[in-house]
Amino acid sequence: MIGVSRNDAKRSLGLSSRIARWKAEWEPRWREIRFSLYLLRQSPLVMLGIITIIGVFLLALFAPWITPYGPEERIWTETKLAPSQKHLLGTDEIGGGVLRKIIWATRVDLSTAIMIVAVASLIGVALGVVSGFMGGKIDEILMRITDIFLAFPSLILAMAIAAALGRSWQNLMIALMLVWWPSYARIIRGQVLAEREKMYVEAARAVGASTPRIMFRHVLPNSIYPLFVAATMDLGGVIIVAAALSFIGFGANPGMAEWGRMIADGHSFLFSHPWMAMFPGVAILITALGFNFVGDGLRDVLDPRLRR
Repeated sequence: MIGVSRNDAKRSLGLSSRIARWKAEWEPRWREIRFSLYLLRQSPLVMLGIITIIGVFLLALFAPWITPYGPEERIWTETKLAPSQKHLLGTDEIGGGVLRKIIWATRVDLSTAIMIVAVASLIGVALGVVSGFMGGKIDEILMRITDIFLAFPSLILAMAIAAALGRSWQNLMIALMLVWWPSYARIIRGQVLAEREKMYVEAARAVGASTPRIMFRHVLPNSIYPLFVAATMDLGGVIIVAAALSFIGFGANPGMAEWGRMIADGHSFLFSHPWMAMFPGVAILITALGFNFVGDGLRDVLDPRLRR
């Protein structure tokens, strides 16, 4: 019994010491997070952006419950009706509710933007870290490939790739992923070039850490913060570019619940029935502004020069 009690005591002491080490390690980070949240709350524009984004996400998440009918179901016989109490944003040329299609389009545009930015970020981060840390010929080859993509206007290059792949929404997403990653690679490479010369990298090498571990376990976490700002602001940019390409005929098919496609379908009636194109444009504007406001706030929080 004495031996058992001693073993229990040792395990309890070991657990207590691990908890104490965990608290000592994470306490400064929690203080930093709390201070960052405090800084975000001090900006009215950032709070407005956060509220806007939360509202957009809630619309996308609860679209099936907010509007139980599908986006392409025709439940009204009246076409091109002006906004009223019965039809808050009016109806389109086939009798569909504009508000209902905007809510369903929120799902399409928001999920598309998140997917494009996520994949482009992964590609850019991987290439940027390897290029900046390895240097030499590897850096030269990867950066010349990046320069080739950056040499063309992104919208024109996306149009060319989408046309070559075939006009569909999935191909439009692939085209934008291929166009969007070079800027992330440049951002991460610049950060890694500064981080790789610091003492903790030499210390990691001295204890025998492998090159991939140093790159992705030590250097990348200290280089990733500017990417958060760029990716947040790019979510709004991707929505605008995807809507623009959809407006000129790439991606979304006619009648699809997508903001750019709705503007394309309604622009012929712009002077006679303006609500058909105006309200989807307002949805794009509000969403893009929300992401831009939050991105500006993250930049102020994560930039140590602006925190002083």
